[in-house]
Amino acid sequence: MFSSNNPLRVFTAFSGYDSQCLALERLKEEIPGFDYVLVGWSEIDAMAIKAHNALFPAAESLNFGDISKINWGGQNVPDFDLFTYSFPCTDISNAGLQKGFSEGSGTRSSLLWECARAIETKRPKYLLMENVKALVSDKFMPEFKRWMLWLQSLGYNNFTQVMNAKDYGVPQNRERVFMVSVLDDTVFYFPKPYTLDRRLKDVLEANVDESYYLSDEKIQSIIEHCERKQAEGCGFKTNFQTPDGISGTIKTREGQREYDTYIQEDLFNEENDLTNEQSSKNE
Repeated sequence: MFSSNNPLRVFTAFSGYDSQCLALERLKEEIPGFDYVLVGWSEIDAMAIKAHNALFPAAESLNFGDISKINWGGQNVPDFDLFTYSFPCTDISNAGLQKGFSEGSGTRSSLLWECARAIETKRPKYLLMENVKALVSDKFMPEFKRWMLWLQSLGYNNFTQVMNAKDYGVPQNRERVFMVSVLDDTVFYFPKPYTLDRRLKDVLEANVDESYYLSDEKIQSIIEHCERKQAEGCGFKTNFQTPDGISGTIKTREGQREYDTYIQEDLFNEENDLTNEQSSKNE
């Protein structure tokens, strides 16, 4: 059991704002006595680093930067129990050119193989990986199996499953593949799905600054763009979300994806609310 006297030592690669550590923070709240410490992280994107520092200011000096330049055997890299490596999906995602992640290919997704140096040198007991569902498609499964077999050669047992956010309490249709690897004979079980009882209206902010609203010109531009793409035989559509629904997954650039995550306000209900409010005042 990891506790304040023996915390889980964590290193997160491709950290972003570190949703992994946010999850660990929740575990600290829900599991009495559990504790962890972020001993290092690796991120090069300036905005991601800024977000990470805002959320975890105490770890600001622990960013080791470019994963391809880390000397994992060096004295300044601490040991860790858990290594998370949600490597770039850029060359795997259906929204991209799908150049793949073969070792030595030079694609951004091939940075996965930089993680091999970390794992082989440090031998953390637990590994956690997340990526887009296309990783386990027919096109990329052979290379992914190669990665899993390499982990097995080091003694890791791998447990893989495609999970959808909407099956675990999040109002978003978002499929991702997860893999947990354990350096012993421990058997890992993924959580079972449960019925979603939340909608976007349960997580949306009540008061939103006007700068977040689309102008009429922008809305019309999106509609016209989608109509042009549909005429060309593409699958683009103006599928704006409603507060009573759930969000889709952002697949590519704004205004150029099959499903946009724009929220369409119910103006009819708003007008009714204003009318009822005025009627109440008149009474």
